[in-house]
Amino acid sequence: MLGWTTKNIVATTQRATIDDLYRVTSKAELVNGQLKIMEPTGGEPGRASFAIAASLRDYERHTGAGRSYGDNVGFRVYLPNRESFSPDASFHAERSVSMKFVEGAPLFAAEVRSEGDYGPASEREMARKRADYFAAGTLVVWDVDLLSEDVVRVYLATDPDRPTIFHRGELAEAEPAVPGWRFPVDELFE
Repeated sequence: MLGWTTKNIVATTQRATIDDLYRVTSKAELVNGQLKIMEPTGGEPGRASFAIAASLRDYERHTGAGRSYGDNVGFRVYLPNRESFSPDASFHAERSVSMKFVEGAPLFAAEVRSEGDYGPASEREMARKRADYFAAGTLVVWDVDLLSEDVVRVYLATDPDRPTIFHRGELAEAEPAVPGWRFPVDELFE
């Protein structure tokens, strides 16, 4: 659920910090020194992100590699314009966990579009967020669009402008971030 707009910015008189983000009671990210509150999502996008996270959890259990995360987990990053991400589903190399945000960018991040994630402004914002993911070290970002025939667009850090597209009936992947993992696109709609 990528959706946030200028109406979702928490106005502060000074630059917001990670400590401020810890005190937010809803899903948010810290971008350009401001807290970006993310709107709740609908049922279908929520189920889709859950399906991806559940599949990643199965992968983690079978391989013993990395750590999978569902929606609303904070990842602490150190970019000039961004200090956190909160993807809808993700996979991180580090196996240890704590009660704090996960340190560093996930290897793989899935962003599932919500109702408000359409139109030119949203497309520009999603492109900026993907660029931030890649600058922070993420290898693969999925743009999941349940309303499009091009359901899963897979963007790679090595070729960020040319996504691989997966449709219903196909197996999407997240190479090289999650080696050998395959996800049936149809499971996004179950």
